[in-house]
Amino acid sequence: MKPGQRARRTASRAQNSRALTVVARIGFAASGLMHLLMGYIAIRIALHHGGESDQSGAFAQLIKLPGGMVVIWVTVAGLAAVGLWLLLQAGLGIGSSSKKRWARSLVSLGKGTSYLALTFTALSIALRHPTSSTTSTRHATGTLLSLPGGQALLICLGIITAGIGGYFIYKGARQKFREDITLPTGPSQRGITVLAMTGYIAKGIAILTLGVLFVVAAVKVDPQDASGLDGALKSLAALPFGEAILIMVGIGLIAYGLYSFARARLATL
Repeated sequence: MKPGQRARRTASRAQNSRALTVVARIGFAASGLMHLLMGYIAIRIALHHGGESDQSGAFAQLIKLPGGMVVIWVTVAGLAAVGLWLLLQAGLGIGSSSKKRWARSLVSLGKGTSYLALTFTALSIALRHPTSSTTSTRHATGTLLSLPGGQALLICLGIITAGIGGYFIYKGARQKFREDITLPTGPSQRGITVLAMTGYIAKGIAILTLGVLFVVAAVKVDPQDASGLDGALKSLAALPFGEAILIMVGIGLIAYGLYSFARARLATL
C-alpha cells in the first residue's frame, strides 16, 4: 500500500472513531450554546443594554452560569474535536468526490481553522485570560498595516471575509446545509430547515459586515475601524433602522444556535 493511501485510511479511521464522533457532536452543541448567547447579547445591544456580542463575550457569559467552568472545558474539547475533524477532511478530501474534492477541502480548511480559533478563545476564558476580539482584531490589524503591502493584504482579508459571509448567506438561501446533516421526516424537518436558513443568513450578514469593516480600515489606514465581530454587529445598529436589523440578526444567531443543537444529533460524520 502506498504511503498516501495508508495515510488516507488511517485518517479515515480516526475520523470515523466513535470517541472523536461523540466529542465532535459535543462541539456542535457547544457552538450552538455560544450562538444562543451571541444572539441574546446582540439583542441586548440593540436595546441599549450593552455587552460584547462576539465569541469572547458569549464565553464570558457562559462561565457565569452554574457549572460554567465545567461547561467551558467541555466546550474547549468539543470545539477542538470539530476543528480536528474538519482539518482531516481538508487534508485528505474525505467524503468528497474527486470533482468537488478541492472545493470541499478548501471550505473544510476554513471552517476547521475557525473552530480552532474558537477553541483558543474558549481556552483563554477557561484559563482566566479573557481576550476581547475587538482589542485583538485591532492589534492584529495595526500589525498587518505596518507591514510592506499591509494595506493590500488587509483589503484582501476583508474581501475573503466578506466572501465567507456571502457563502453563509448562499448556503442558507440555497439550503446547502442539507449536505451536512441527515434531516428527519415529518414536521421537524421543516422546523430544522427554517432554523438553518435563518441562522446561516443572519451569520452571513454579520461576517459580511466584518469583511466590509476590514476594507474600510485598510482604505482609511485606521486599525480602529477593524473592530471584530462585536464591532461589526454594533456598526449594524448605527445604520438607519439598524436596531431593528441587529435584533433580526440576533434572532438569526439564536436560530443558528438551535440548528447547531439539531446538527449535534443529526450531523453526517
